[in-house]
Amino acid sequence: MAVEVVFYHLLHKPLEAALPQLLAKCLERDWKVVVQTGSAERCAALDSHLWTYVDDSFLPHGTAADGYAEHQPIYLTFEQDNPNAADVRFMVDRADPPPLGGYKRAIFMFDGRDEEAVAEARMRWKAAKGEGFELAYWQQTEAGGWEKKA
Repeated sequence: MAVEVVFYHLLHKPLEAALPQLLAKCLERDWKVVVQTGSAERCAALDSHLWTYVDDSFLPHGTAADGYAEHQPIYLTFEQDNPNAADVRFMVDRADPPPLGGYKRAIFMFDGRDEEAVAEARMRWKAAKGEGFELAYWQQTEAGGWEKKA
């Protein structure tokens, strides 16, 4: 199966608002997920956020500190590991991805207000295209939804 590499261009709502919705969709499809952050501090902040982002729900997840990584439906890391044999890998905060060949989907989420992040996303798009991956690009709408642009 070909890997689909997807780019989500954040414009109006921050990662903390957009990521939980996309993670929930992955869980609805029974996909295991790895979320790779750009730093240990960001990983810890997202860990806390996913337990409390709404009052009446949470997303089941864990980090290396929690143990049982192989059983986590969503595993948060700042490294290139994949201990839960994830189907989908999210790269946020300009995280440097591992080889993407073993995933169903690889997702880059980037902040459209950060010129360096946009430039890096363009570079990653060109690299993924050069590797022959299927590509998709979604841009965030003002309401916080997504519009497919490519």
